[in-house]
Amino acid sequence: MTFPTSSGKVNAVRGVDFDLYKGETFAVVGESGSGKSVTVKALMGLLDLNAAVIGTAAFTYEASGQETSCDLLGLSRREMRRKINGQHIAMVFQDPMTSLDPTMTIGNQLMEGMRLHYKIPRAQAYQEAVRLLKLVEIDEAEKRMKNYPHQLSGGMRQRVVIAIALSCKPDILICDEPTTALDVTIQAKILELIKDIQRTLRISVIYITHDMGVVAKVADFIAVMYAGKIIETGTAEEVFYDPRHPYTWGLLSAMPDLETSSARELYSIPGNPPNLLGDFRGDPFAPRNEFALKIDQRLEPPLFKITETHYAATWLLHEKAPRLSKMGLSALREDAML
Repeated sequence: MTFPTSSGKVNAVRGVDFDLYKGETFAVVGESGSGKSVTVKALMGLLDLNAAVIGTAAFTYEASGQETSCDLLGLSRREMRRKINGQHIAMVFQDPMTSLDPTMTIGNQLMEGMRLHYKIPRAQAYQEAVRLLKLVEIDEAEKRMKNYPHQLSGGMRQRVVIAIALSCKPDILICDEPTTALDVTIQAKILELIKDIQRTLRISVIYITHDMGVVAKVADFIAVMYAGKIIETGTAEEVFYDPRHPYTWGLLSAMPDLETSSARELYSIPGNPPNLLGDFRGDPFAPRNEFALKIDQRLEPPLFKITETHYAATWLLHEKAPRLSKMGLSALREDAML
């Protein structure tokens, strides 16, 4: 997935591949600029017009009582809006005020999608909207239907956005940094709310985040992205308890915990993410990798298989590489203590 600019082509996403099944929670993590949001916006048909996308995104869903399959990347914007967006894939964005129209009441915004896609009477849409507000735990739901976005708190606005996303009963809910703008106590409530709704409605959820703490609470499977590629993927247990890529070690080492002393600095990954203009030579993470090998300067590593569900793209997993992979995380933590 590339974007032409006056300086050249930006290779924002390169060869991303993952599977998502009904009822699963899949988290995509990484620093800003790693390609997380661009990946899911491609699935929603929300990319800028100058984006060049090569590949397929197979999506199977039920329509009119029959199982239907399509290639999301092959649909036009018009087809995405009419057939997929809202009805089958919905998205919750980082800032609720970018999703809510300040000139419309909450009730009208909730009913809009239902009336457009399902052609139901206004009275029926109204009752469903009130039910959705109760589902996302907003008190005095009928009163809130008449409110405008600016009359609600940040946490309530985010709950309204979640209700709007659920209004057409999607199969997949994409949450792009859904708690970043909220305080810690509200963050926890929003995450629990999404988990409860997921269990109730049996929908699949994709989280986009840089917060490993959020990932630990919600994810079944995790993909770690760097420089537009997935560089480690596995179950939450595998990625948290047996990470194999030095970048994942760095992300986990930078997490504070209850044992972290206030006098001790947290570990930070040295350097900055690479410029995505042009092609790469070698491993894009090599300049920041304390365990980089000579081959990292010449060849980009493939995804090495660790288990049936766990893969990592690092030459440290090659059979001829030094046996550093199991001690890397503890080594970084020791460095952070110095």
